[in-house]
Amino acid sequence: MIAPMTYQTTTARKLVSRSGLSNGISKIFAAAVVDRQFCDILLQDPSIALQKGYQGETFPLSKEEKDLIVSIRANSLSDLARQINRTLLDTP
Repeated sequence: MIAPMTYQTTTARKLVSRSGLSNGISKIFAAAVVDRQFCDILLQDPSIALQKGYQGETFPLSKEEKDLIVSIRANSLSDLARQINRTLLDTP
């Protein structure tokens, strides 16, 4: 498992597009905001949430994005967002 704080800077920066988070990560957050059950699964077992997808659709994620999301342990959706943001955007 890759710890968010040790995630390599060059890899992390590849995951951020000029307009912000990747489409796949944005879709995960959108699904988690509108569906409490999906959000709970995402926080408890992110690998299962990513594997199941949302309403029959999977998320277009790179291996690096999947690894990052699975590596994070968050207590809330805002905590997950904060950790992803810190990992992707605040790395030197």
